[in-house]
Amino acid sequence: MKDTVYVIGHKNPDSDSICSAIAYAAYKNATEDLTAIPVRLGDINRETKFILDYFGVEEPELMETVRLSVEDLNFDKIPPVSPDISLKMALNIMSKNNINSLPVVDENEQLIGIVTLADIMQNYIDIWDNTILGKSGTSVDNIIETLTAEAIVRPKNPKAFTGRLLVLAMEPSTFKKYIDENDIVICGDRKDIQEVALKSDISLMILTGSAKLEANLIELAQEKNITVISTPHDTFTTSKLITQSIPVGYVMTTKNLVYFSIDDLVDDVRIHMSKTRYRAYPVIDNERKVVGSISRYHLISSLKKKVILVDHNERSQSVDGLEEAEILEIIDHHRVADVFTGSPIYFRNEPVGSTCTIVASIFFENGRRPSKKIAGILAAGIISDTLLFKSPTSTKTDKLILDRLAKIADLDVENFAMEMFKAGTSLTGKTPKEILSQDFKSFLINDEKVGIAQVYTMDPDSLKGMMDELIQTMEERAREQDYSILILMLTDIFQEASEMIVVGPNKESAARAFNAKLEGNSFYAPGVLSRKKQVIPPITNIIVNKENII
Repeated sequence: MKDTVYVIGHKNPDSDSICSAIAYAAYKNATEDLTAIPVRLGDINRETKFILDYFGVEEPELMETVRLSVEDLNFDKIPPVSPDISLKMALNIMSKNNINSLPVVDENEQLIGIVTLADIMQNYIDIWDNTILGKSGTSVDNIIETLTAEAIVRPKNPKAFTGRLLVLAMEPSTFKKYIDENDIVICGDRKDIQEVALKSDISLMILTGSAKLEANLIELAQEKNITVISTPHDTFTTSKLITQSIPVGYVMTTKNLVYFSIDDLVDDVRIHMSKTRYRAYPVIDNERKVVGSISRYHLISSLKKKVILVDHNERSQSVDGLEEAEILEIIDHHRVADVFTGSPIYFRNEPVGSTCTIVASIFFENGRRPSKKIAGILAAGIISDTLLFKSPTSTKTDKLILDRLAKIADLDVENFAMEMFKAGTSLTGKTPKEILSQDFKSFLINDEKVGIAQVYTMDPDSLKGMMDELIQTMEERAREQDYSILILMLTDIFQEASEMIVVGPNKESAARAFNAKLEGNSFYAPGVLSRKKQVIPPITNIIVNKENII
C-alpha cells in the first residue's frame, strides 16, 4: 500500500501557495512510489480561481487539520449485521475475524445496537425457560441454519413459534399431558410420537438423526400448517444448539451506545474510550452508516500523517495540528522561521520571487517536463508572486523559469497577466472581513504580534465607501487577537506603490518604519510592493530597536 503524503501551502492561500502545492504533488506522484495529495487551508481567492479555471485544473480539497482522525486508522472494516441473524452466525463471524463484537443495523444501515461475545455468553448461560424461542422471535430459517437441517414441510402460512420447546422422550400417553397447541417439539423416528405431536396442533417439529416423515404424516402436517424439519444431530446436540438460533436482536445492547464518526479526532476518541470499558466501538460515516469498528489497539498502532510544506515554514501560517504530523520536506522562498522537525528533512529555501519557480526548477533539474496544465499554473504562480516582475523580490531566475514554462504552456505572458490581475484585484462586493482574510499573514517579532494583509487592486478608490467599516473591523481584530500592529496593504501593481492602513497600539511605529506620518490610520508608501522584502524587515528593525517603540 502506497504512503499518502499531503502537500500543503499556507493559510489564507494565495496563487503561489495553491499552484506550487498542486504542481509539486504532480511531480512527487510522477517520480516516487507514493500518493501525493495537494490540499488547501482556506478558500481560494478570485485570482487563483481564475488561474485554475483558465488551465482546467481542479481545486485542491480543503484540509482543516492534520491531527489523526478515525478515518486515518486501520480500523476493522467488518460489515455490520442484521438483528435477524442467529447467535450462531454472529459467533462464527466473530471467530472468523478474530473480533468480539458486531454492530447491528436496520434496513437503512443505521446503527441500532451492538452484540458482543459477552452478551451472547451471558444470555447463553442464563436459565432461559422453554418459551425462549417464541419470546425471541426466532425464525425457521435461523433454526434450519443453526441445526444444519432440511425442511420436510414448509407451509406458506406457517404458525408462529409461540409455544414451549419440548423434547418428546416419553410415551405418547404420557407427553399428551404436557403438549399444547403451537409448541415446538424435538423427537426422533418413532411414528406414533410423530403422529400424536402433529395431531396436537404444534407449530414446529424437529426430527433428529436425519429422521423422515411418512407420506400420510406429511399430509397431516401440511393440512395443519405445521413446519417439519430434519437435522442430522442427535437429540442432545439438537437441544443444546437450538437456542443459538435466537436472533442477535434479542440479546444486543441498545441503550447508551458509544460509537464514533470517521471524522472524530483520535485524541477525542482516546478520551472517550478511557471513560468506558468496551473492547470495540462502531464507526459510522457521514451518512451515519456503519463502516466498521475500532478498539484501543487501533489507537496504539496509529501513525502520523505525512506532509510536505510549500511556500511557508512558519507554524502560525501552517495547518492546525502540524506538531502531530511528520514533515517530510519544505519548499519555500521566505525567511527561515519556527517549524521544527524530529529528523533531518529535505529543506529547499531559495531567495527567488515565487515558490513556483523552485518547483519548476525541481522538474527541470531532474529531467522532467511538466504537463501543459502544470506548466501553466506554475507560470501563473510566478506572475502572481512577482507582480509580473514589478516586485523587488523578483530575480533573473524567476524570469528564466517563466520563459521556459510559458513556451510549454503556449502562454502569452503579458495578456494573461492583465486578465489575471483584473480578475483577481476586483474588490466589488467584498466585505471588510473578506478583504482582510484574502491574503493575511501573522508574524511574531520579539513577542510582538504583527498581522499584515495584502490586497492587490487596480482600483483602490472602490474601497473609499467602506473605509470606516474596514478600519473598525481591523481594530476589533487587533483587540481580540492581541496584535500590536495590524496592517492592510492596498497595493497598486501598476503605480508600484501601496496605501498602508494601520491600527493597533504601536501603529505609529509602523509609520516611522517607513519614515512616514500617519494621516488618520493610513500612510502612502511609494515603491513598496513586497510584504516579505519591504515591510517585514523595517517593521522588525523598529520593534527590535526598543528605544524606537512608544
